[in-house]
Amino acid sequence: MFIKKMSSIRRKAIKLFGLMLIVGVGSVAQAQSWPTKPIKLIIPFAAGGTTDILGRLLAQQLTKDLGQNVIVENKGGAGGNIAAEFVALAPADGYTIMLASGSMLTVNPFLYKRLPFSYATDFNFITNVASGPMLLSVSKKVPANNLAEFIAYAKTKDLNFGSAGIGSQVHMAGENLTYAAGIPATHVPYKGESAAINDLVAGQIDFMVGNLTAATGFAKAGQIKPIGVTSAKRVPQLPNVPTIAEGGIAGFESTGWFGLVAPAKTPQVILNKIYEATVKAVKSEAMQKSLELNGLTAVVNTPKQFAEQIQAESVNWEKVIKGRNIQAR
Repeated sequence: MFIKKMSSIRRKAIKLFGLMLIVGVGSVAQAQSWPTKPIKLIIPFAAGGTTDILGRLLAQQLTKDLGQNVIVENKGGAGGNIAAEFVALAPADGYTIMLASGSMLTVNPFLYKRLPFSYATDFNFITNVASGPMLLSVSKKVPANNLAEFIAYAKTKDLNFGSAGIGSQVHMAGENLTYAAGIPATHVPYKGESAAINDLVAGQIDFMVGNLTAATGFAKAGQIKPIGVTSAKRVPQLPNVPTIAEGGIAGFESTGWFGLVAPAKTPQVILNKIYEATVKAVKSEAMQKSLELNGLTAVVNTPKQFAEQIQAESVNWEKVIKGRNIQAR
């Protein structure tokens, strides 16, 4: 009786192992044939901002290279956390990926203490797609045409500055500038960069350190006054605008960047395909021209390099946030 029972258990175990083997082989086959349907590229901010502009350029090129539609879906709010939670909980099959801003991956973990997911463990870091400088611009109602005049005026007034949300790259760049310039200013968060720029044009906020990509058109149209770029050198898009360092804050430099991530546990073979397709897309002639026109520079570092970059910047931002007591409200 005991021998028969053990034999039955053994047969069931072998059958279960066989089923698991079949499922495993099937999963590998599915991963190798990826993609077989459209892919969602989640943009964590509203349409019109730099993340959205870059995401649409990337999606267009990836659609050609992957042979499947890459559909952009905007999910703004909470400094990118709403989109991040959506992606963290999505099936880890490569059909939902996200173009995150650098601040989401390096700043948000220290600003938001009770997130229902972890930026450190719930994502696979694929590559830093591109980076770009930022632009200090003031409303036309602010009586300043250069950095020195702006700082002098700001020290006599209670100015406010807009951003794409608490913890966004635009927010942190503004915090860095006000700290370096020694000026008081009130932060006004928006649900996206484009909404903040619209209010800057309307004179509802006084200044903004926005991504060059989103702000250049308004500056060239004379709707806002460009005071300085945050890069080490002047940019060809606005050659007459000096750097912040040239304007008087020695050594000041701040850039924004945008990286591709996927849910944790996404099969490595799929991650490799996404990475290789992204590198090919970004290095294409069409994409290179589009990036240059929008004031962006291709990065496409390896997943290992990207993870190391996030770790290094996170250490720095943790110190900044604690030192300046910056809090999510």
